[in-house]
Amino acid sequence: MADIEQKMQKTVEALKDSFNTIRTGRASASIFDKVRVDYYGTKSPLNQVATIAIPEARSVIVTPFDKSLITEIEKAIQASDLGLNPSNDGKVIRIQIPALTADRRKELVKQAKTVAENSRTSIRNLRRDGNDALKKQQKGGEITEDELKTETDKLQKLTDKYIEEINKIYDAKEKDILAN
Repeated sequence: MADIEQKMQKTVEALKDSFNTIRTGRASASIFDKVRVDYYGTKSPLNQVATIAIPEARSVIVTPFDKSLITEIEKAIQASDLGLNPSNDGKVIRIQIPALTADRRKELVKQAKTVAENSRTSIRNLRRDGNDALKKQQKGGEITEDELKTETDKLQKLTDKYIEEINKIYDAKEKDILAN
């Protein structure tokens, strides 16, 4: 049970991480978490080759640790699916976060919904695996039928708890995306 709950918690954490990379109308350093920069032949996360500063609500400044990487960083940001246009002045890269269009908001909500549904499916798969393990224990004589029923009910309550948590996280992200 503890192992399954730990896996369910990791699923929720992965959902939160995924939601951090879905951009809203405001600037956030976490939207660049999946951006990888070619750093001398190795794809490195942007935050390991540059600092990301948020001076205003809709602007980002990326300062590379190594100035020779500035064009690589610019290319990586353009190649990402964030829909951002960076401009570089030779020292730093400035990015203006445009306001989201209604269509783009709908797209992002749909993307968030898909990510949330995948997380719910993972939770349900963990429940199924747990139920299968309990049934094997009962067949093997390790637990009684009453214990099986009790443990199955506990597992269902745990599943419901994490599904509800995923729903709350999704609802908050949807509000964030749809907010002006």
